[in-house]
Amino acid sequence: MASIKNILLPDRYVNQVVPTNGFTTLLTFFTSAAMAFLIVFSLAMSFAADRLAQSWSDSLANSATLRVSAPLADLESQTAAALNVLSNTKGIASFRLLKAEEQQALLEPWFGPKVPISNLPMPRLISIEEDENGYDRVGLRLRLAAEVPSAVLDDHTRWREPLVKAAYRIWFLGWLSIGLVFFIVISMMSLVTRAALSSNKKVIEVLRLVGATDQYIAAAFVRKFAFRAFFGSMLGAFGASMTLFLLPSEADQTVILAGLRLEGFEWSWLIFVPLSFFVFTFFTARIASLSILRSLT
Repeated sequence: MASIKNILLPDRYVNQVVPTNGFTTLLTFFTSAAMAFLIVFSLAMSFAADRLAQSWSDSLANSATLRVSAPLADLESQTAAALNVLSNTKGIASFRLLKAEEQQALLEPWFGPKVPISNLPMPRLISIEEDENGYDRVGLRLRLAAEVPSAVLDDHTRWREPLVKAAYRIWFLGWLSIGLVFFIVISMMSLVTRAALSSNKKVIEVLRLVGATDQYIAAAFVRKFAFRAFFGSMLGAFGASMTLFLLPSEADQTVILAGLRLEGFEWSWLIFVPLSFFVFTFFTARIASLSILRSLT
């Protein structure tokens, strides 16, 4: 408990044990800043992917599209027959025939805003929304095959499932990246602690001659590294938060990184990340320093 108290509470004697200069101090600070920056971006990517998966799942779960493709002479009658079948199908909350302008808007990402849709043999599209009970897809397809052979029902399953799986894979990769970053931090702190103790071997010998225990010496090094990692990670998290804040909003659909941001309670991770760096650095440096000090006896 005494060594932990020396780390958490100001002690000018403990601070003076370890030299203030050296590459290990700068390495700890700037590496922590860079790793915290990457962690915040990985968190933003994971949360954005999770929101995207939920959005895709919710928006496509209860909807379907009926496409009526028939010769121009039969297109109107086939469309009317399809609407009649839908009106007599249980489980369908609403349906509507898409206008030519809406179909043109759907084609804009592929062909541009000035598609001569009136000159193209476009099918008729009917948007379907099901109620909470749902409808019999197999039965509806059989009725359409018998009464409207030119109609094709697309319940968006083949589109929704791959999109949701892809979004959740991005979410998983984000958290995997966070785990790898913390692994790098732990490895880095072990190496930095070993380098710092090795470079200050003479200082450690003098401290032992005057009666300093290994716990007291370790507390001096651990305190230094833990707070350097904490302040460095604060800088990295702040830089990442400012970068995310300046990214385009979701309203700008033409930008790839639109929507890559933290929302609501997710911003509290900016506090958790520096604290986690402090904890990981504390335990890693303490275990490594005590192990190295035992080997120096």
